[in-house]
Amino acid sequence: MTPSLFFFRMQIRVLFFASYREMVGAGELVTELPEPASVSDLLQELRSRGEPFASLPATPVVAVNRLFASLETPLEGGDEVAFVPPVAGG
Repeated sequence: MTPSLFFFRMQIRVLFFASYREMVGAGELVTELPEPASVSDLLQELRSRGEPFASLPATPVVAVNRLFASLETPLEGGDEVAFVPPVAGG
């Protein structure tokens, strides 16, 4: 008998603000990732969907559960990841 491989998946709520919202055509989506996963894995999954998600920068500013985070930040089911575009002022 071959052992079964179980791949646990978790749901992540993804938010897009300002120009990112306009670029992807949505302010929010829910996606699934295999466990374990990081912000980098989420970004890779989104970019693999092709345009317009492929236009997300390779190193965006993100917040996980309202705290700024790095691409190496681990994710847990139910986390909220926000993509925050660069802001310029004068």
